[in-house]
Amino acid sequence: MNARRLARVLGRPLLYAFLVLFAALTAVPFAWMITSAFKSGGDFFLSLFLPAGNGFLGVAWDHLTLDNFRRLFREVPMARSLVNSVFLASVTSLFATLCGAMGGYALSRFEFRGRGLLTSLVLGTAILPVPLLLAPRFELIYHLHLLDTFAGYLLPQLAPAFGVFLFRQAMLNHIPAEIIESARLEGCGEIRIFFTLVLPLVRPMVGAFIIITFLGVWNDFIGPQIILQSAGRQPLAVTLAGLGSNYGNDYGMMMAGTLVSVAPIICLFLLLQKEFISGLTSGTVKG
Repeated sequence: MNARRLARVLGRPLLYAFLVLFAALTAVPFAWMITSAFKSGGDFFLSLFLPAGNGFLGVAWDHLTLDNFRRLFREVPMARSLVNSVFLASVTSLFATLCGAMGGYALSRFEFRGRGLLTSLVLGTAILPVPLLLAPRFELIYHLHLLDTFAGYLLPQLAPAFGVFLFRQAMLNHIPAEIIESARLEGCGEIRIFFTLVLPLVRPMVGAFIIITFLGVWNDFIGPQIILQSAGRQPLAVTLAGLGSNYGNDYGMMMAGTLVSVAPIICLFLLLQKEFISGLTSGTVKG
């Protein structure tokens, strides 16, 4: 008993020590990125974080500058690319979540001929590598005359097979069939049942899937270059990749652009972090 109590007493501080250590290691790259975004080109390689000087805490605060951000929005179509990324990621994440939830609800709570075959087809499609679908996707968009349009980029992503299967598993595990049957006996239509009963019960999965989809579209680099061929329609990931050149790289401006790119993702995660963690730990692999 004494040994067990001692292990319990010592285990908690050790656990917190490891958590603090790993949190610090995770924060170091972010700290380097943030400080580098405010440094001039001359100070970028002279100091690891803040430039050394005679100021408070031994930092040359007067060397920090906003020129990287000014040049970023002045010399590069950053504002337009930021708007494009927000539009594409927001529309895709919202509609993909809605369509995935609808498809998952249909596969989990409706009895119809071929449901097992359709579920297997959805699962098989979900495990296909994304690069394998680039050529068929391009050919389909080309024949639909949707190349170089936002619709051509958005339409193939509005009903992801992974989302349909994920929501199917969540609804099988967390929505008892008796609740659905009771609502139907009370005269509720399927649309009302879905929006007022089903979606609130799988809210953690909704939040998690929105973040996953938003992050995937936000960081998508190959897809926009294939479908969105005009420079004015390119998202942030493609624009940031164009900051480098064969003759030299402005690392300060690149770090400023990276900071602008990361900030919306951090805000979205902080907003939906409870739903995201609950969705990942809700045990949706049971079927």
